[in-house]
Amino acid sequence: MTLPHDDTGAPVALPARVRRIVSLVPSLTESVAATAPGLLVGATDWCTHPEDLDVPRVRGTKNPDLDRIRELEPDLVLGNAEENRAPDVAALRASGVAVWMTDIRTVEQALTSLRRMLTVACGVPAPARLDEADRAWSAVEPGPPRTAIVPIWRRPWMVVGRDTFTGDVLARLGVANRYADHPDRYPKIPVDELNAAGADLVVLPDEPYRFTAGDGPEAFPGLPAALVNGRLLTWYGPSLAEAPRVLREQLAT
Repeated sequence: MTLPHDDTGAPVALPARVRRIVSLVPSLTESVAATAPGLLVGATDWCTHPEDLDVPRVRGTKNPDLDRIRELEPDLVLGNAEENRAPDVAALRASGVAVWMTDIRTVEQALTSLRRMLTVACGVPAPARLDEADRAWSAVEPGPPRTAIVPIWRRPWMVVGRDTFTGDVLARLGVANRYADHPDRYPKIPVDELNAAGADLVVLPDEPYRFTAGDGPEAFPGLPAALVNGRLLTWYGPSLAEAPRVLREQLAT
């Protein structure tokens, strides 16, 4: 019997029917909750959507409580190559837990990966919202070309670098990431260097660091600042369908 492979190419021995899922990624948690909520039996502390999600918590994406996950007896654990650490994934697999890893760095990959995760790994029908998201992104007309820096943290300042889902989202909306060619995916850059980078926009999401009108823009004097919904910019779940419309409005600064 040929086993299905996840996004990383790893074979995953799935049960005939998946009844219990632990998700280690907020985007994936929201996707499963919106499609087959009865399957979720565990999620991370960072899984904030849907807001009424009521399942046991297994700590964070980078430090999951592996013993607690095993106690929940999942048929399947969902993870992501960027969000979760390889040693944690290996430890779960070594103890006989099936783990399906996603690897999502573009909008197109998100739509394909989520469809496979839900239909192949979870064994549920593909939701109509994936087609809605595909249509929404296919219809996007990029705005005037601009170059932006995209901080995701301060103290120290960290920005979006190469090969990220966030960078692809912005590129589709006509906003080029100033640090798209940086060797690191999330480099630490001093703020004075950011101000001298030659960008014409700073994009400030409200997560993972919560930038606000009073916390963030003041560090970039003279540079227009766009405060955007971090979930729409960085999550690849049900918000994909509304993301292009809302982000375009928020970026029009």
